[in-house]
Amino acid sequence: MSAPVLDVANLRVTFPTHHGDVDVVRGVSFTVGRERLGIVGESGSGKSLTGRSILRLVPPPGRVSADKLSFMGQDLLKLSETEMPNIRGKRISMVLQDPKFSLNPVMKVGHQIEESYRRHVANNRRQARESAIEALKAVKIRDPETVYHLYPHQLSGGMGQRVMIAMMLIPEPQLLIADEPTSALDMTVQLQVLAILDDLVRERGMSLILISHDLGMVSAFCDRVLIMYAGKVIETVKASDLDKAQHPYARGLMASVPRLGDDRAELPVLQRDAGWAK
Repeated sequence: MSAPVLDVANLRVTFPTHHGDVDVVRGVSFTVGRERLGIVGESGSGKSLTGRSILRLVPPPGRVSADKLSFMGQDLLKLSETEMPNIRGKRISMVLQDPKFSLNPVMKVGHQIEESYRRHVANNRRQARESAIEALKAVKIRDPETVYHLYPHQLSGGMGQRVMIAMMLIPEPQLLIADEPTSALDMTVQLQVLAILDDLVRERGMSLILISHDLGMVSAFCDRVLIMYAGKVIETVKASDLDKAQHPYARGLMASVPRLGDDRAELPVLQRDAGWAK
């Protein structure tokens, strides 16, 4: 069996408070191979912080610690801030959930994609432009030459998300972290964006971490799923078996999903147990 692309053991994200340090990600452990790994849980469960901590993007005064945080055999916690840019964006990329807040509003999107190429691949303007156009084609944008010259406010939500994916993929990373990449999109556009991600992951042999609230989407799209609650991973299951998860919290999440033809008068309320958070 080949070594994992990412190996995480006892990951913690800690913030100081007036009452002492508080761990908001608490002892999370998992590995990622050449696969699509989903991370699910309610808001505040630590999903996004787990993703950001891999790239050491947790802002001060937050602290990231782990027994192991290894990417392709390299210890990410031992890299200096001057060394991290060789990993961040180049070998591990992250797609954030809302392009309105992630794209520079006063730069044409083509120039922003070029910037990623020139920073991580080669500082050649002509090659950067050609690669930006090819990246827009790769995410199924029909008229890449026109979109290249648009500003972010001129893009629809789905097109903006495709531009973000193109920008993150242009250095051809080995691992892509997608944090709620379809949350602001309607169902039809969600499926299109997921199909693009699926094609790119398969064609390029990348690993994918998909962070989402959408249990149905994750179960259909991913290979494995981590279920998080209160900063901890409480269960790991095959994505196809998500509806068979055993932990009471996981069963409660699945029961709260509305379904077509559902004749329940009310969706069930998740009953929490204080012991889950210990």
